[in-house]
Amino acid sequence: MRKNALTRVLAVGCGLTVMAALAACGDNTAANTSGSSSSEGTAKISGQFQGAGASSQQSAVEAWIASYQQKNPDAQIAYNPTGSGAGVTTFLTGATAWAGSDAALSADEVKQSASVCAEGTAFDIPVYISPIAIVFNLKGISGQGKHLNLDGPTIAKIFDGKITAWNDDAIKSQNPKVDLPSTPITVVHRSDKSGTTKNFLSYVKDTAGSDWSYELGENWPNEVGQGAKGTDGVINTVSQADGTIGYADASKAGELGTAAVKVGDDYVPYSADAAAKVVDASPLDKTATEKNRVVVALDHNIKEAGAYPVVLVSYDIACPAYKDAKTAQFVKSWLTYVVSDEGQKVAADSAGSAPLSDAMRQKVTASIDAIATK
Repeated sequence: MRKNALTRVLAVGCGLTVMAALAACGDNTAANTSGSSSSEGTAKISGQFQGAGASSQQSAVEAWIASYQQKNPDAQIAYNPTGSGAGVTTFLTGATAWAGSDAALSADEVKQSASVCAEGTAFDIPVYISPIAIVFNLKGISGQGKHLNLDGPTIAKIFDGKITAWNDDAIKSQNPKVDLPSTPITVVHRSDKSGTTKNFLSYVKDTAGSDWSYELGENWPNEVGQGAKGTDGVINTVSQADGTIGYADASKAGELGTAAVKVGDDYVPYSADAAAKVVDASPLDKTATEKNRVVVALDHNIKEAGAYPVVLVSYDIACPAYKDAKTAQFVKSWLTYVVSDEGQKVAADSAGSAPLSDAMRQKVTASIDAIATK
């Protein structure tokens, strides 16, 4: 259930005002900060602060803002869900205090961040863990809580245009009790640079073998199907036409049907708990060696019963030191709240996400604690 709709509207309204000033910002500073004491302990934060990035986090961020502002009523926070790629780009100009991204920073982006951070380079920490739902709209078959069984190679062939009808033998063989129609399949994918795309295709690439030959990235790699901007764009497009299939953060699946994906000998539908199993069983990315970075290398070929491997780990990106002290105080306070037990519960209640495990929280808290506020 989402929190305090009025507070969200006010936050968005503030965002429209604040984002208009972004062109004048170039050093990760707040557009208009008033005096505030340290973010440590019970100190209150005041001023205007903005972030931008992953649309997958939107429901969670709206709930975080509403809850955080109850404790810090003089803090005005705006988040623009422009997509992961656009959010990181904006952060790297120094125009926002933090970015949300469904993809970890590239080595080049880490290097670029040195120009906007007061010291060191930016780091990324997991704040939002959610299954990615493979959503479909098929008359007489789809609906909330309804699933079709699909394995990795079949999913790859659908999204590569090699399976073009819903009654294809590859789909029928995995759903023998379903009377599948000959309706043509219409693929819907993100049109913008998207970490959700990268997470989804990372699963496809790891599980489909030779059935998916494209390089991994945040942009859709082929000419199959129809593009739509943002998570809401994909969901709206899939909802409007019979025979469509797409992928999106599971919090937005709504009334659409979803795929149960093959894990071992079983088919597993999405759930927060099933996604959490994969994250907890996956190692950290050994290539993310820069200081304070916590990046998960998801094990998409997990065999653990009840695990759902089409998982989105969404990160918040911040500097270890800011050119504006009050921005640093806010970011440290904000991220501390976001990853706290309370913050993770707020996200779970509003967006159906999986809370960070205690072990993961210890890792990300160490990175947040390293942010310099003086």
